[in-house]
Amino acid sequence: MSNQPLLLRHHRPFVAFWFARIFTASAFQMLTVAIGWNLYQLTGNVMDLGWVGLIEFAPRVLFMLHTGHVADRYDRRRVAALCQSLQAMIALTLAISSINGHITREMIFILAFLLGAARSFEMPTTQALLPSIVPVALFPRAVAAAQAAQQSATIVAPAFGGLLYAFGSVWVYGPSVALYLIAALLMSNLPARQLALNKGKATMDSLLAGIRFIRSRPDILGAISLDLFAVLLGGATALLPVFAKDILLTGPWGLGMLRSAPAVGALLMSLWLARFPFERKVGRTMFTAVGVFGVATIAFGLSTSFWFSMAVLVVLGAADMISMVIRASFVQLETPDEMRGRVSAVNGLFIGASNQLGEFESGVTAHWLGTVPAVVLGGVGTLFIAGLWIKLFPGLAKRDRLVED
Repeated sequence: MSNQPLLLRHHRPFVAFWFARIFTASAFQMLTVAIGWNLYQLTGNVMDLGWVGLIEFAPRVLFMLHTGHVADRYDRRRVAALCQSLQAMIALTLAISSINGHITREMIFILAFLLGAARSFEMPTTQALLPSIVPVALFPRAVAAAQAAQQSATIVAPAFGGLLYAFGSVWVYGPSVALYLIAALLMSNLPARQLALNKGKATMDSLLAGIRFIRSRPDILGAISLDLFAVLLGGATALLPVFAKDILLTGPWGLGMLRSAPAVGALLMSLWLARFPFERKVGRTMFTAVGVFGVATIAFGLSTSFWFSMAVLVVLGAADMISMVIRASFVQLETPDEMRGRVSAVNGLFIGASNQLGEFESGVTAHWLGTVPAVVLGGVGTLFIAGLWIKLFPGLAKRDRLVED
């Protein structure tokens, strides 16, 4: 086992996949910063920023059944490369329109929908692709390393995009085009999967097969639904501006640091897991991580110290990463290759719904009860869900390995 980290670093298909992942994530983060600033400069309406997020999420719901079927029926390398090329075209359209001064609010909304549509097909495809390019023994490390790329982009790319935007929006849109095209080139040159493609027709029965498969596997259903409800109740990121301004008495710089803290914790933990993956007692470890996530949420809600709040957010991000890596590895390895696209699509919808609805839930609860009670109650709710899921899914809680004999 001691030579596995070396094998992962020298596994050329995974290295290409890793760079494609970090280039795509960086381009998207930079694009998001530029679109937000550009739109706010055009309209001065904060509500428009909320509409952009909702418009980008809508395709994930509209195309959920189709995205998974495409990932299972067609060459995943080409699907991912096509989606990344489409995102490059969107960034190019924004760059040209920025140069000509023809960007409008309606254009941004249309392009945001297309961007969301491309990502809704790309995400389950790339998730289903990874198990076919790395050996099973290396897969948990590969998931952690891929998440490290994602978190690195989340930390660095927005700041870099904001810096470039000072010279003009085209200086953000242009590099985004290049990053997307490089990622598409890397994806298209990955080795083909060994198993035959699913050539079945896109019937309603095949489209719903992913949902039926998850329902028939209690451990998979428990893992996916645990993340949905834990993040739905425990998510406090939507309220960070209130904590920064009114409770921790800091400025925009403090808000930026608070937003980065969970990603820092997640990055550090993903690097650790890429070197030392969990091999035994994975069920207990996942539930413990969800419990730590809930306790950290409560601690953050009660904190009046900026630096203590930073620390617990780092812990929160690290705990979330442990749960995510175990869940993603387990779900992908337990799913047959011909079903991975459809199962990943359902899983992606659950993750997106937990994040989007979690922000809405936090806002509503804070409006009713106050900011601090809302966050504390959310953390308590996460602990309750973890305890309840141990009772409802005892097999998942007692699971020893990612792949059982």
